[in-house]
Amino acid sequence: MADLEERQRLLGDEDRGSGPGRPMLAICDPSRLLHRLVVLFFMCFLGFGSYFCYDNPAALQSQVIQDLHLTTSDFMQLYAWYSWPNVVLCFFGGFLLDRVFGVRLGTIIFSLFVCAGQVVFAAGAWTNHFWLMEAGRFIFGIGGESLAVAQNTYAVNWFKGKELNLVFGLQLSMARVGSTVNMNIMGWIYNRVTDAVGSPGHTVLGASLLIAAITCVFSLICALVLGFLDKRAERILNKEQEGTGEVIKITDVKHFPAALWLIFIICVGYYVAVFPFIGLGQVFFIEKFSFSPAEARAVNSIVYIISAPASPVLGFMVDKTGRNVNWVLLAVAATLAAHMMLAFTFWNPWIAMSLLGVSYSLLACALWPMVAFVVPEHQLGTAYGFMQSIQNLGLAIISIAAGAILDSKGYLVLEVFFCACICVGLIAAVLLYFVDCIKGGDLNQSAAARAKLSKEASSDAEKERRPSKPTQGELARLAPMSAFGLRNRYLSRLGAQIPEHCSSHLSSLAYRSVLK
Repeated sequence: MADLEERQRLLGDEDRGSGPGRPMLAICDPSRLLHRLVVLFFMCFLGFGSYFCYDNPAALQSQVIQDLHLTTSDFMQLYAWYSWPNVVLCFFGGFLLDRVFGVRLGTIIFSLFVCAGQVVFAAGAWTNHFWLMEAGRFIFGIGGESLAVAQNTYAVNWFKGKELNLVFGLQLSMARVGSTVNMNIMGWIYNRVTDAVGSPGHTVLGASLLIAAITCVFSLICALVLGFLDKRAERILNKEQEGTGEVIKITDVKHFPAALWLIFIICVGYYVAVFPFIGLGQVFFIEKFSFSPAEARAVNSIVYIISAPASPVLGFMVDKTGRNVNWVLLAVAATLAAHMMLAFTFWNPWIAMSLLGVSYSLLACALWPMVAFVVPEHQLGTAYGFMQSIQNLGLAIISIAAGAILDSKGYLVLEVFFCACICVGLIAAVLLYFVDCIKGGDLNQSAAARAKLSKEASSDAEKERRPSKPTQGELARLAPMSAFGLRNRYLSRLGAQIPEHCSSHLSSLAYRSVLK
């Protein structure tokens, strides 16, 4: 009864209508699963707008190039400008959420950056000012990656243990849904706006991108609702906000082992052959395979379509089997095979793109967790920040290079270039396998062996925390003194002479007192 009255007092007027002594509805109680599922809904859609609008240029590749009279190199600058701010912000996104803004205000601020960036991007297209579009993508990039950090922080605050793995999987799946919907709907929106206006052009392009900004506004609303629900839960449950857990120390870089640097190389070599290709893929499928624009957008989005359901499943598989290095080798080799099929054959591209989608999902599940196996916990924030930083640096540089290659040499040379990038990642993966073997094979352990090792480590730590058994002398010193012994010690401190046979309980301090 007292708990109910306390909860009602904390809730204030909003629950007075429930009547005295009545518990809250499950959907309103932050400690109940139903309420947390409502929070999960808003949490999943928090990044929907960001992922939807990130690949707007890819979904409208031919329209952007034709309406604004751009080269492919200029077009790829739109992706490069997104990546440039994240070369630095990956190190400080967690710090800003933990120490400066807090997760609630930080999420709203980053959502505002995403909205503002997309609006500026659309305004640049509307007015046919490409520099304004680049500025919009830069602003968009400031919020995009940091918003993902905020999303993960909310997940940690609301879900624990086994629930957390499922929540991360659902968030990743929803992100892929956003990318997939963008790939398949933006062309349709552009055509409908063209029908309404009467002719295509930069005004139609700007209007289409402005319509896409609605998804960013929806994500901003989710950020506001999440902030309200989190503040309310903090008040009701008397809980404290948890930070991102990231600790960034640049000086830790000099202590990174060779295995971690090879993981960085794999990361860059792999992703620079996936994301820039998707950004340029629509025209590739139209030109080489004579697909219609709708068919080209569909096949170009299959990577994200497969990734949405496959990521949680493959993550579960990697967790149960271990052998992360083997899975990374398989994923990189499969991606190389997919690119070679696209470059040198005229096989149905659905085969190669489906293979690319599965391997892309598998690599993400196997590669990123390995960082935690090679660096101590206090360096994880720096390691992941550095990994994301060089990934964005590689994406920025390779995006520009891919556009220049396509303008001057064509798609065949571009595919060979992507194959070369994948080969760099494959060589690094092979080297990682041998380095890991030399070091003892920790990265490529089976799940059972890893669990056994973790259990032994926990047992050893428990033994170290357990107090050691006292010696006989220590027990003697800890034993309470008798009244006779206490009386003799008191007399010795006063300087009285104690008979030799009565001094069995005296300490060295007592003897020094007697000598005085």
